Amino acid sequence: MANYPKDRFDDIPEDLARVGAHRGPQKKGRGWIGFAWALLATGVLIFGGLFAISKILDINLDLPFIPVAVTPTPTPTPTPTATPITDPTTIDAARNIIVTVLNGTETLGLENTVGDALAASGWPIGTRANASEKNITETFVYYSDPANEDVARGLSLALGIGTIRLVDASAFPGVPVTVVLGSDYQAPTLGG
Repeated sequence: MANYPKDRFDDIPEDLARVGAHRGPQKKGRGWIGFAWALLATGVLIFGGLFAISKILDINLDLPFIPVAVTPTPTPTPTPTATPITDPTTIDAARNIIVTVLNGTETLGLENTVGDALAASGWPIGTRANASEKNITETFVYYSDPANEDVARGLSLALGIGTIRLVDASAFPGVPVTVVLGSDYQAPTLGG
């Protein structure tokens, strides 16, 4: 080992508490500055995330710092209701009204029982079949042309039950009015 001459950097006092030439003891209270920056960054990330979620998902989080656009509730316009046809013999033949009866219940032959009773009352009954599902709970009268609302209302009255619904023509192609019997239907109390 070579003998190098000693200089003033070889002898460091023990009470200096330094490691390396550039490090000195930390000043008191400096840890709070780092904590404050971390707290500020956390708050910005949380509130920015909540704001982004509320805007992207269109969710109102009821946060005071997020402006909420108030849209006025539109006043519903009353829809005119057609007078129900209670006498099916008054239906104009040019309208080509044919009623399909579908059974959406577990009761076997209900579509034929109801179809026969409606036909006896003068309703123009076409196809009678089982619906694609057997667990339908509500009876509906579907019509695909708003001009046939009067027939749908009349059928609902003749059945004594059922809600009418306007549907797209593709729902029941080629059939202007369709009755789908649900488990709420109690056979056969049909009026004419």
